Amino acid sequence: MPAIRWSRKLTLTCTAAAILATTPACSAAQSGQPSTSASIPAAPDEAQPRLTIAELRALYGDEQSRYVDIRGVEIHYKDEGSGPVLFMVHGSVSSTRTWDRITEILKPNYRVIRFDIPGYGLSGRVSDEAAANVQPVEIAEELVERLGVKKLTFVGVSSGGTMGMYLAAKRPDLVERLIISNTPSDPVDTSHLVMPESFLSATAKARKTGFSDMKFWNEYLTYFAGDPARISAQTRKEYYDLNRRTAEKHPIALVARIGDGVQAKIEMKKITAPTFLIWGGADALLPESAADAITGYLGSAQISRVIMPDVGHYPPLESPDRFAQLIAAYVEAGVVSDNQPAAAKP
Repeated sequence: MPAIRWSRKLTLTCTAAAILATTPACSAAQSGQPSTSASIPAAPDEAQPRLTIAELRALYGDEQSRYVDIRGVEIHYKDEGSGPVLFMVHGSVSSTRTWDRITEILKPNYRVIRFDIPGYGLSGRVSDEAAANVQPVEIAEELVERLGVKKLTFVGVSSGGTMGMYLAAKRPDLVERLIISNTPSDPVDTSHLVMPESFLSATAKARKTGFSDMKFWNEYLTYFAGDPARISAQTRKEYYDLNRRTAEKHPIALVARIGDGVQAKIEMKKITAPTFLIWGGADALLPESAADAITGYLGSAQISRVIMPDVGHYPPLESPDRFAQLIAAYVEAGVVSDNQPAAAKP
């Protein structure tokens, strides 16, 4: 069946949630503004095989899993290895498992810290109070402070990169380097997306029922990959399982968002940390032109950039070995200072 053009314009902040939302669930809340959110309704239905957080922790928790209460929200995190700190934040509808392979590669030489954004993975629920009063960046900031971190390299993908930009703008003393991947810098018009009928059908069903089944996640991960064969059956099952946790009242309240872009651009101008863009050039949602745009907004930062032309929206998930090599090369090469000649960029 021929592909159908998705004509509706959506504001990007959290890919799947934006696609599924019947209201502009991802358009509100920027750094420095109240964390309002619209919930995605989930119809109670015995046919929906939901999993509780406790069940998910039993399935996916391991000996590295740690939990800490921050601002009234229970945060699942992992802190592995030793050396310079790499602080990694996943995108929306994802989890710390985004970084599993990368952590395995890098932890012999680095201290790798990662956490599940509240409402996702194995982290706890977001209360009404937290949704109203806590900013996404405050969770990340307090977590690293609790762990005694004074300097870090922030690594983020998609909306995880958005959180990194806000943290770098707020805490230049903390963020030494910023590595971001396929991160939005503007409200994104999705009218250019051409989705196959199978994806549209799975999305329509998910909207109607309030439940994203395995077919939806297979279609989603296939569509947003440069090479769908790189997304393993295990990864697909993890996405399905971790996104069928008992429905959240505030599913995106603590996801960092671009919103209308006004405040985001102000924050991006503040960033002085050397920044490395690792971009999936085959991303249907945020192609290379999006990397050009974010480069322009980060006018005060030294920018390095690598385009991975065969990779889609989630480079650390789709090509973790290359991604890890690029992180190590960038950190180990150091950064340009005003008094030193520029080293070769990766």
